[in-house]
Amino acid sequence: MSTGFDLIILGGGPGGYAAAIRGAQNGLKVAVVEKSRLGGVCLNWGCVPTKALLKNAEYMHFLKEAHQWGFHYDNLKINFAEIVKRSRKVADISARGVNYLMKKNGITVIKGRGKLKDKSTVTVYDDGGNQVQTLSATHIIIATGGRPRMLPGIERDGKKILHSSDALILKEIPESMVIIGAGAIGVEFAYFYNSFGTKIYLIEMMPSILPGEDEEISRTLERIFQKAGMKILSNTKVNSIRVLKNEAKLSICTDGVDRSITAQSCLLAIGVQGNIEDIGLEEIGVKTKASAILVDRFMRTNVAGIYAIGDVAGEPRLAHIAFHEGIVCVDKIVGKATLAMDYSDFPRCIYCQPQVAGFGLTEKQARQKGYDVRVGSFPFSANGKARAIGQKSGFVKIIFSAPYGKILGAHILGPEATELIAELGIAKNLESTHEELYHSIHAHPTLSEAVMEAALDAFDKSIHI
Repeated sequence: MSTGFDLIILGGGPGGYAAAIRGAQNGLKVAVVEKSRLGGVCLNWGCVPTKALLKNAEYMHFLKEAHQWGFHYDNLKINFAEIVKRSRKVADISARGVNYLMKKNGITVIKGRGKLKDKSTVTVYDDGGNQVQTLSATHIIIATGGRPRMLPGIERDGKKILHSSDALILKEIPESMVIIGAGAIGVEFAYFYNSFGTKIYLIEMMPSILPGEDEEISRTLERIFQKAGMKILSNTKVNSIRVLKNEAKLSICTDGVDRSITAQSCLLAIGVQGNIEDIGLEEIGVKTKASAILVDRFMRTNVAGIYAIGDVAGEPRLAHIAFHEGIVCVDKIVGKATLAMDYSDFPRCIYCQPQVAGFGLTEKQARQKGYDVRVGSFPFSANGKARAIGQKSGFVKIIFSAPYGKILGAHILGPEATELIAELGIAKNLESTHEELYHSIHAHPTLSEAVMEAALDAFDKSIHI
C-alpha cells in the first residue's frame, strides 16, 4: 500500500468522507484514517438511527389516536427490540453506502487511529496501541468528530446513567426517564420515549426548552409536550446524581428551590465536545480552545497544511455543517474559487413531532439589532393540507425587515418543518423578498402554502386568516 498522499483525513464521519470525495473529484490522491465505522456518529449513532426511531414514535402516536381515523383494533403489541433492530439496520445500510462511495472514488481507507507526527506525517495505531503504519501528505484534515459531554463526577453505566448512544439501544422501554438538557438531542429523545409511555422529566437550565430557537416556537412546543404528559423543569440546575439499585436519584434546584426526583434512568444530553485529545495537536502547535480546534472560515488552522472540520472544529456541531465545511476546505486546498463558511443562516432542525426548524435571526434578536421588524405568521390549523393529515399544531413565522421585505430569519413548528425550511433558506440565499415569496404560486393543498401565507401576513395581506 502506498504511504504518500496529497490529502490525509483523520476521521470518516460526515465531514471527513465528504472532504475525501471532494478531494478525489478534484484529482487528489486521498486517504481516510478511521478507527471505527465510516459515517461517524451521525450515520451510526446519531442523525440517521435516531430518525428511524422517531418514525416509530410517530407511528405509535398515530396508533394511539387511530380511532379518530376510523381504525379500531384490540391487543396492540409492541416489540421494542424489533424497533431498535430496525434502526440499527438503517444505520448499517448507511455505513455500507459510505464504504461504497470510498471505493467508487478510489479513496484509500485505513483502519486505525491516526496521530499527527508533524505537519505532513500521520502515524496510524491499531486498537491495541501498536504503531502499524506511517503516512505522509501535503495536506491533512482533522475530522475526528465529537462525543457527548458528561457531568463532572458522573459515570455513565449504560443502564441508569446514559448518553445518546445508550438511549438508542435500550432493550426495554423505561418506566421513567430524566433527561438533562432540552436542546435538540434531549427534546428528540423526550418525544420518542414519551410516545412509548415512559414518564419523562425534561430538565433545562435556561428559561425554556430549545433555548436557541425563537421564543414563541419554544414556548409553544413546551405546552405541547406538557399536554402529552411530560414534566418540563426549566430554570433548573442539577446538583447531584446518585445511582441506586433500581433507579437514579437527582438533587435539583428550580428557581432557587431544592428538591429531588427519581427515575429508572437518566439521559445526559448536555451537548457535545470535540475529540481533540491524543492526535498530536500539541506536538505540532495547533491552537485549540474549549475542546475545539481553532480555524478560519476556510477551515485552516494556524499551522500551514493542517485543517479541521466538523464537530472537532467547534459550534455549530451539525452533520450538514460538517459536509459543507469539508467541501469548502478541499475547494480552497485545490485553489478553486469558493465562498468562505457563513454560519449566519444554516438550518437548525429538530425531528420531534411537531417538528422544529429555523435559521437566521429570531424576532427578539432582530429587534435587538435595531431592525424595523415585520413578522409574518400563519398557523397550520388554518392550512387545508395540515387539517387533512391531522397535524394542525404549530405555525410558520418569518422575520422581515421593513420596508423592503428582506428575510432576516424563519422559524417553523409543525408538520414537515425540517423539509419546509429549505424553501425559505433558498429564498434568503437568493435575496428574495416577501413579495417574491407570495407571488410564487404554491400548489393547493400543500403545507408550503403556510410559507406563502406567512409572507403575506407580515405586510397585512394574508388571505386565509
